[in-house]
Amino acid sequence: MTLPHLQKRVWFGATVILLLLVCAIFARWIAPHDPLDQDLMAASLPPSWSPDGDAAHFFGTDSLGRDILSRLIWGARPAMIVAFAGATFAAIAGTALGLWAGFHGGLVDTAISRLVDIWMSFPAVLLSIVLVALVGSGLGSVVLAIAIIDWTRFCRVVRAETQVQASLDYVTSARTIGQSRSATLWREVLPNVLPLLLTLFTLEMGIAVVVEAILSFVGLSVSGDMPTWGGLVQEGRLYVNQTPWLLGLPIAAIAITVLACNALGDGLRESLDPLIAK
Repeated sequence: MTLPHLQKRVWFGATVILLLLVCAIFARWIAPHDPLDQDLMAASLPPSWSPDGDAAHFFGTDSLGRDILSRLIWGARPAMIVAFAGATFAAIAGTALGLWAGFHGGLVDTAISRLVDIWMSFPAVLLSIVLVALVGSGLGSVVLAIAIIDWTRFCRVVRAETQVQASLDYVTSARTIGQSRSATLWREVLPNVLPLLLTLFTLEMGIAVVVEAILSFVGLSVSGDMPTWGGLVQEGRLYVNQTPWLLGLPIAAIAITVLACNALGDGLRESLDPLIAK
């Protein structure tokens, strides 16, 4: 694959994620309307480019007259919080265990591998719903559920890559000059695993966005009236025949976000991997 094509994928993914971060951080100033303001006189307006649209509501309004664009912008906040926080905690736990299992092997590797196999036998979405239902709704619960479920993804991949790195000559040389096993693991092996870890992190962000949307769809994410993309999907499905944009727009936001995360992850992997880059 050519470098210009890789750059396009990386730039696309990075640009979309950056725009979402800007929306999440500065939603109060970017959103044209308060996402909770209701105006029944302007209910169910179509997007502004439609014949009956209103220029004041670019993406139209919902059944209560709330501005859809503003609700989409505010919905980026919980999505990005869960994406970054959930992926971070899952990466920390999974990477630590994967490095330990892959480098030391033996009983440690066997125990961690069996734990991963058992944990991955549970349906991920169902387990996340059960965990959030037990702990209670809220972004913190969603982040915790994602970290508890998806650490296995990092653990398996990092373990396999660590085993490959541990068999290379530079690790043998480090051990020969007297470097301890722990120092070799964190100073020599970990830096060579980081490119793969970065790719996994961006892919996990997309998964976290989908999980948050599912949990908010069933009412287990953000409490109260705070808009979320999954909540918008849940509201839009009730009026899909009359106002299809209510359903289509949040689904498009979720799909574009996941696509951007995947594009960024794949582009970084192919850019940073010396074998593929050649």
